[in-house]
Amino acid sequence: MGIFDRFLPKKKQPEVKNTIPQEKANIKKTFGVYCNKHHSTKGEKLCPKCTALLATVMTKINRCPYGITKPICDRCERQCFGKAQNTEFMKIMTSSSKGMFLKHPMMTMKHKMASLSVDYAKREQEKRQAEKAAAKKKNAEAKAKAKEEGKKEK
Repeated sequence: MGIFDRFLPKKKQPEVKNTIPQEKANIKKTFGVYCNKHHSTKGEKLCPKCTALLATVMTKINRCPYGITKPICDRCERQCFGKAQNTEFMKIMTSSSKGMFLKHPMMTMKHKMASLSVDYAKREQEKRQAEKAAAKKKNAEAKAKAKEEGKKEK
């Protein structure tokens, strides 16, 4: 440590942001857009079927095992609800994307950027795993070759 280290700015730990409230708001607005278009409701009111599914989704988000570090639901590897509910949820989320872009463009763009960052992180993780597997394989081959050469010398 130098004598001037105390004058340097301190390194801050990366801050983990709680994105759950924002994601809940996004999902509520998406359900509103979908229900207004497909079930002829007005404003923020939802039909009983959409209300029930939304309540289930909100409950599952609150109980998410990832906590505040959870990924966006449509990019998550672990599905929290049953197959039928998951299919219905994904149908609502995908079919209302155009309406969301028209009614809430900034929110839609932020969500799209977040999903792209999740995709990028997954690609990088897969690339690192592939590199690690290739390095292990190469190391094993080198050891086998060295062992074989050692036997030939004797």
